[in-house]
Order: sequence, then C-alpha cells, then structure tokens
Amino acid sequence: MKPVDKEIESDYKNRINRVFEYIDSNLESDLSLNAIAEIAFFSPYHFHRIFKFITQETLNEYVTRRRIEKSASDLLHKNITTTEIAHQYGFSDNSSFSKAFKKYYGISPTGFIKENPNKHSKIRQLKSKNGQYYPDSEDYICILNNLKTWIEMNAKIEIKDTPKQTLASVTHIGINGLENAFETLTKWAIPKGLLNHPEAKMGRLFYDSFKVTAPDQVRMSIFLTTHQAFDVAGEISKLTIEKGKCIVGRFEISPHDFEKAWTSLFLWMNENGYKKSPENPFEIYQNDYRTHPENKFIVDLYIPIV
Repeated sequence: MKPVDKEIESDYKNRINRVFEYIDSNLESDLSLNAIAEIAFFSPYHFHRIFKFITQETLNEYVTRRRIEKSASDLLHKNITTTEIAHQYGFSDNSSFSKAFKKYYGISPTGFIKENPNKHSKIRQLKSKNGQYYPDSEDYICILNNLKTWIEMNAKIEIKDTPKQTLASVTHIGINGLENAFETLTKWAIPKGLLNHPEAKMGRLFYDSFKVTAPDQVRMSIFLTTHQAFDVAGEISKLTIEKGKCIVGRFEISPHDFEKAWTSLFLWMNENGYKKSPENPFEIYQNDYRTHPENKFIVDLYIPIV
C-alpha cells in the first residue's frame, strides 16, 4: 500500500476503529469482507488492502483469531459449554469450533479447560519456541503462592462503583511503539488545555488478554480522562467506559512489574470469588513516572466484575 498523507491515514484508522467495535459486538454474525467493507464505507477491494496494512492480518484471519481468543477467554472466566461457545461465536457446530481452537492453541477446548490455562497462553507458546523454561505443576503452585504474597505487600485493593466515563483515546495494536500513541494523544490535548486539570489522567484499556493473545496483536486504547467537553479530530476518538463495579488495585511499580501486577490482581479476583464482567479491564496512571525518584508508576488497575 502506498504512503498516504496524515489526514487520510487518520480517517482510515477511525473507520477501522469502527470495524473493530462492530466485529467485537457481532462475532456470531456475518463478518464477510463485503459486509464489513460496508461498515467502513470502502469498496471490498480497497478495504481489504487498508485493513491488512493497519492490522497486518487479512479480515478473515483477524475475525477467526478474535472468535478463538474470545472463546478461550470465556473458557477461563465463565461456566459455559463448548457447544454454547461455538454458537455464540459463529461456528457452524461444536466440531468446527474444536478443530479451529486446536489448530490455534494446539489443544482441544476440553483439554484447555482441564489443563492449567496459563500453559496454553500465546505468550507461553512464543517463549517455548525459543527454548525457554516453563514451570511444571509443582513450581507453578509455588509461583501462585509467591504472587499472593507479592500482591499483599504491593497493592491496596478495593471494590468500587465506577461512573460512566467519556474519554479521548487513540487505538494502538501491539506492545511496540506505545510511546507514539501516548505522544499523539498528548500533542492533541496540550493546545486544548486538557492536561491542566487535576482530574486529567492518562490510561490504557485492553480489548485483548495477554493470556490468550500474542503481544504484537493485543489491541488497546490509550486514553485521557477529562471532565471537559471536547471534539475529536484525526486519530483521536471518543471512548466510553460504562458505569459498573470494579476491583481496583493501587500499585507503585516499575515498568517490568506490570505483568506481575495484572496477573496477581486476576488471581486475587479468583481467590475471592469474583467473576469478571464482559467489560474491558483498564489502568489509570496517577503520576508521571519520570518525576518519581525511582522511576516508578503509581497506577490503578481496574477489573470490571459482575
């Protein structure tokens, strides 16, 4: 695909954002190239080229991956049968779902439920290809116990009712280049004076879980909280976080501790009998880590619960 100017590129990304939202809400529906191209107001040919340019996947590859990863997440967090999941995510029957799931994760859905689910994360698969060590069951139990101790020492955890929020956001895919997304949002916000208020905080919302999605394919929104009205432009879009109940963990951590913090908070959720809601988890930064004497983040992690 030939380079395009910034204004056109921003318009394309906003149209693809609408496609992401539509796909996530309609995984059981017709998600053919013709149907989705209409959502983005592109011809099928043009849409195919643009979608692959932005996501590095064809539409069919993306839809299949989303259906499989969403089903894996449901197997982890819901008491649901594979037959129900197959129907929910647009597979013709349980057999076709099981075949697609096994092709993606290397194990059947039933096996995925029975085995330790962390052993089948995409992160683990990528590491194992490099010959890195992954713990056996006994060592894994030890790791879980260590996480419980770590979170008791490093987090303040509360259950909070959270209000509906309308945020300014930029979509980003993968863990590389995150600083560019933050920079784009900051450059947009500064001239509008949106960063001059104490309630203005930067954050990140996750549409995918690192437990079931490869790091370079995790989709997220980098966002800014604000009580001021604003108009979107370019790559900036409005993101809504609905009113709900959340587990909120306050951490003071280094960048390399974020994975541990999220893992331990989900462990705390399970240990205390809470269930994750369909809403997406997010994090809000309470400081500028560059001004911290140890370059640490003071951050609140939010897990929406039912």
